[in-house]
Amino acid sequence: MIAAARLVSYQILLQIAASDAHGDELLRSAEVDALSAQDRHLTTTLVLGTLRWQIQLDELIRGLLARPDAKVAPEVATALRMGAYQLLHLDRVPAHAVINDSVELVKQGREKGAAGMVNAVLRKVQGAGSRVQGTEKRSALSVQHSGNPGQAAVAMAARFAHPGWMVERWERRYGIEAAEAICRWDQEPTGIFLRVVEGGAEPEGVETEPGHFLSGARRVVRGDLGRSVLARDGRVRVQDEGSQLVAEVLAAQADLVSAGRAAPLRVLDTCAAPGGKTAILAERLAGAEITAVDVSRGRVLAARAERFAAPGRGRVRWEVADVTKMELQPEWDLILCDVPCSGTGTMARNPEIRLRVKEEDLVRQHRRQVAILRAGLEGLKEGGRLVYSTCSLEPEENEDVVAEVLGAMAGFRVVPVEGILDRLAEGGIVTGPGRKRLRSATEGGFLRTLPGVHPCDGFFAAVLERQGTDSREQGSQLRE
Repeated sequence: MIAAARLVSYQILLQIAASDAHGDELLRSAEVDALSAQDRHLTTTLVLGTLRWQIQLDELIRGLLARPDAKVAPEVATALRMGAYQLLHLDRVPAHAVINDSVELVKQGREKGAAGMVNAVLRKVQGAGSRVQGTEKRSALSVQHSGNPGQAAVAMAARFAHPGWMVERWERRYGIEAAEAICRWDQEPTGIFLRVVEGGAEPEGVETEPGHFLSGARRVVRGDLGRSVLARDGRVRVQDEGSQLVAEVLAAQADLVSAGRAAPLRVLDTCAAPGGKTAILAERLAGAEITAVDVSRGRVLAARAERFAAPGRGRVRWEVADVTKMELQPEWDLILCDVPCSGTGTMARNPEIRLRVKEEDLVRQHRRQVAILRAGLEGLKEGGRLVYSTCSLEPEENEDVVAEVLGAMAGFRVVPVEGILDRLAEGGIVTGPGRKRLRSATEGGFLRTLPGVHPCDGFFAAVLERQGTDSREQGSQLRE
């Protein structure tokens, strides 16, 4: 009988290979929830670990095939990758159980005839294990001692199973040390970070410690979060700390844009699903009228059904809409444009991204992001503020979008994020140690977290303001 964790992992990996599904979403499915806590942990390890190392595993497996150029069916390739990952990266898993289950997985599918080949290849992988690990160590040394940054980036990409073009870009943009930190972070299991609603209880049966930046964040140290009633009810939410920080940056603008006004704030979240940042806005902005829109009906329905205990949740109005077609009028005080992107800052928890994103995709993403930001800025009142954010590390999706839009639209300015972080620290939302850690996360007035350099996903955020007529005239006079 095939071990339950291997069977579910194999099915998830096949689904990812055949669709645009994401591993972190599939790992929250009913099939995974039905497993024991031990098997859930192993399933997460198998799925994410196989995806993280797939580029390297495929190269190894091709070299062990009798015909390296032969096309391998997805079912066979998945069994080989998952088996090879266990043999090379998991010390406590018996090799015979790995090989037997891999063969049985293939026998149960349409490619029964490939069972013998799977057995032979995985036995070769088992024998090659120490040699492969020695090659990895030599590659790591070449990364550290190469005097040529380009060569170091190529070696690093091979060592950490990343596309070469990605690592070369990071090396050029952020430097070789930061590029290595990103790659290393991507290959390690991510910690689970929680959002605890202010004044709320800690999840029962789970040991946590404070987050790195925010007073409302916790990192799970040990325990089964799936058994926590608070987590199941949404009173404690799983959310990366970088993601939480973006929402806090927007919420911190509320008192500035509402000074001297009695009317409630009007807040728009333009690409809101799955709703984690929306929940923080509802929690922080008491009395605000919040509209959350997303182009995906399925994601909106899921967000509506999501139970979270943020104060003011009942004030969030959800709509299925494409913000670029809404023809917004300047009537919104605060707007969040957390736009769809390549997601290269989240590859530790979404490793399949490196297998799907191509460099040419960034141009397409850029065009869409420019359209969303332009539409959002059209909806800002004078003095209103907008946060443009992504979970991408690529300049085409970040500062290049801001520069292009501000170059084409007059009357807007970038608000430096440093002062906003100081205000968050003064209010106790960002902790004292967190503010120190975030000193290196600001550049050019923008917020930018880098995985491994900072202990969270990679996020970019720019704060933009629509200036009043007087402000624009003063700016014009100063320029003259």
